[in-house]
Amino acid sequence: MEEKDIRIENEVTPKKERKNKKYNVENEVLEWIFSIAIALVLAFFIKYFVGTFTTVRQVSMYPTLENSQKLWLNRTIRTFGANYKRGDIATFEAPRVENIYVSNESPKAVYDKVEGIDKQFIHGLLEFGKISLIKRVIGLPGDKIEIKNGNVYVNGELQKEKYINGNRTDSYKLTNFVVPEGYYFLMGDNRAKSSDCREFGCIPKEKLEGKAVVSVWPLDRIGQIKERKAENE
Repeated sequence: MEEKDIRIENEVTPKKERKNKKYNVENEVLEWIFSIAIALVLAFFIKYFVGTFTTVRQVSMYPTLENSQKLWLNRTIRTFGANYKRGDIATFEAPRVENIYVSNESPKAVYDKVEGIDKQFIHGLLEFGKISLIKRVIGLPGDKIEIKNGNVYVNGELQKEKYINGNRTDSYKLTNFVVPEGYYFLMGDNRAKSSDCREFGCIPKEKLEGKAVVSVWPLDRIGQIKERKAENE
């Protein structure tokens, strides 16, 4: 009787082991899936609400920023609804460019409406397919902007723009323009080669994505973003 019991037990044990092994593999796979999902959610949370790395793909902010320079973008300013300050370097969603120069009659940038909850999620939150621009905040909501002879006046005060290194656009003129409430007026430091609010109008606060605060690449530019002179000066 004892020999029979032992034989039956030996026959059942491998089946239990196979079942337990299968159970362990399934658990391990589920744990990996769960861990990856948590990591993706955390990465999304940090990118959208805290900050993210971004790469400059234009020369409109030269010499302050150069093409291919990598920056850390602080997005907590958007998360907590804080206001931007004059002189801040910010990124924003690129509006539709209609080549209609800004005026008090056409003061605001125009954006195409994104239809559908799925597209709003993909475009707005995941930011797939979104094009961003990076410029400097010149005018705050309610500010009066004038540009004449290459000089910029805000509320009647001449701005000392050392960061443009004399790269002015003397032919452009803007008179008695008032920035609408809830909007910002931004321009590139490389005025002659920048498509900005002079062309497409002021940017609504909700389209501003964050403030560039630190350069992380190239090595000679690591640190807080500072004013720089052009290489030929």
